[in-house]
Amino acid sequence: MNLPMVAGTVSTVLFTVSMLPMLVKAARTKDLASYSLGNLLLGNLANAVHSFYVFSLPAGPIWLLHVSYVLASALMLAWCLRYRHAPGGPAHDAGIHDAGAREGLRPTEELLGA
Repeated sequence: MNLPMVAGTVSTVLFTVSMLPMLVKAARTKDLASYSLGNLLLGNLANAVHSFYVFSLPAGPIWLLHVSYVLASALMLAWCLRYRHAPGGPAHDAGIHDAGAREGLRPTEELLGA
């Protein structure tokens, strides 16, 4: 193995492992309110288009890295859609706005600490 292949393999493993805490937390809590549906949709679209380029390259660490991104993005999108309106699941607009609403604050006031 040459140095670029070793570097590609190590970085692939590191990037893939770095996604695991996010995926585990999302699976465990089912709370994806802090994720933008638009961003998840665009990320999945970008992965689909980028696949044409990646899979035109010789098989190697880049394939594994791309597959890990595709799987993580697809899982996050699927969970976001599934748990967004699930009965008993986290509310769609949960987050900073809920805390302020309970106290009668508008979102801007809450962010500014008013």
